Amino acid sequence: MLLENGVVRTLDPALPTARALAVAGPWVAGGVGTHEWVLPTPERVDLGGRCVLPAFSDAHVHFPTWSLARRDVRLEGAASRAEALERVRRHPHRGRWVRGTGWRDAGWEAPPERDALDEVTGGTPAALWSKDYHSLWLNTTALALAHGDLEAPGGVVERDAAGEPTGILREEAAWKFRERFVTVGEDEWVDATREGIRVANARGVAAVHDKDGWLGAPSIFGRIHEREGLTLRVWQSLPAERVEALTELQVRSRIGDDYLRLGYLKAFMDGTLGSGTAWLLDGTGVRITSAEELAERVRAAARAGWPVAVHAIGDAANRAALDAFAATRAEWQPLGLRQRVEHAQCLDPVDLPRFAELGVACSVQFSHAPSDRDLADRRWAGRTDGAYAFRSLLDSGALVANGSDAPVEELDPLAGIRAGVLRTADDRPAWHPEQALTVERALVASTVAPAWLAGDERRRGKLLPGFLADLVVLTRDPVACPPDELDSVEVVATMVGGRWVHNPPPWD
Repeated sequence: MLLENGVVRTLDPALPTARALAVAGPWVAGGVGTHEWVLPTPERVDLGGRCVLPAFSDAHVHFPTWSLARRDVRLEGAASRAEALERVRRHPHRGRWVRGTGWRDAGWEAPPERDALDEVTGGTPAALWSKDYHSLWLNTTALALAHGDLEAPGGVVERDAAGEPTGILREEAAWKFRERFVTVGEDEWVDATREGIRVANARGVAAVHDKDGWLGAPSIFGRIHEREGLTLRVWQSLPAERVEALTELQVRSRIGDDYLRLGYLKAFMDGTLGSGTAWLLDGTGVRITSAEELAERVRAAARAGWPVAVHAIGDAANRAALDAFAATRAEWQPLGLRQRVEHAQCLDPVDLPRFAELGVACSVQFSHAPSDRDLADRRWAGRTDGAYAFRSLLDSGALVANGSDAPVEELDPLAGIRAGVLRTADDRPAWHPEQALTVERALVASTVAPAWLAGDERRRGKLLPGFLADLVVLTRDPVACPPDELDSVEVVATMVGGRWVHNPPPWD
């Protein structure tokens, strides 16, 4: 196949553009330079002036959870409790639970409480996740299922003046409740995930770093892969606290194939900005794991050959994570393990250069900056110079990979790139514009960097001979596009492994 009559951006700095691209089987066969290829009667694809890029990789996504949430009550942007409740009331109800996601109560006229939720759900149990998935809003029927057993180490159960639960569970208390009661059958997970893969492909996504290993994502993806084959490359996480059991079972990183591979272990240091549980240097927030505890897990993971991804939001959580990696560096660095901090949202300036110094990558989400700006200014007043500091991290030499954190934000790489470049998602001026990125840097963070983190930098993330033919066709070249016109760049088609998985040519 020969893709011609457009602009091909290879994302290789040695020769960034090509006039055409040749694909043979699952591989890029040529395209760098201006020479002609000798191919046996190639299929010629007229790009019509469109742009070809390496397909996008989402470096942080809860893929099955996002896929399932697309079926649930969506509460993003609800400006009041009343609006959220009205959406719940209007949503068609199927099954034994009312499920929803996306609420954020900052600025609501009244807090989320079980009694208010009872009015629109009646006797059907209801569980509504906050936008950050670290708080769970339950009605009275749902709470009754636990028979008072709601507490969990590292969790928060909000109570009223009489000591009764208000209906809000945070952190480990929320996750414990979900695992016990808000169960979903594997068939529903598989069906929702299959639909989600089609949507992801349509948005130019060929690969993801999934965070849902704790709820059985390997089995969900595995069923799809066995039945019809995946059109998405999955670099799968597993919970860090299970490292000893994985070692006993001789389960290792990189087990799998080109489409589904076990990758890394995930640990948590703290909560989130939205739930008010980010661990900050002023002592506020929720500390889930100490630096010493994380160091022990990193050591155990290194002995078994696993890299570790650490969720850290607050400045104290990020410092503790970096301290743990520093304390264990002699054990993991010689093994070439690619350690990473997820989010790195609020950093003390002293800690910012430590990522590059230690060789620890930052797995961030460009979309969070404009989405969180108001809440960050309110809750992190005086700290936001070190918040969502994408450009400073890159300038320091750190590797920065971009993801969506879907369903917290939408799985939409072009929207994430716009957020990284513009630092705003509405008509307001850019938030901390000194942290804005060039389009080229945002693209590298959404293609090259995730491939490196997955140990696949010699086969994915660029369009070079010998690389896998994972590519996206766009209506316009985002690099040549004025920044204020980036919203006009759209996905035309997506190829994974030399096969069109969304909208094959010809195109009008």
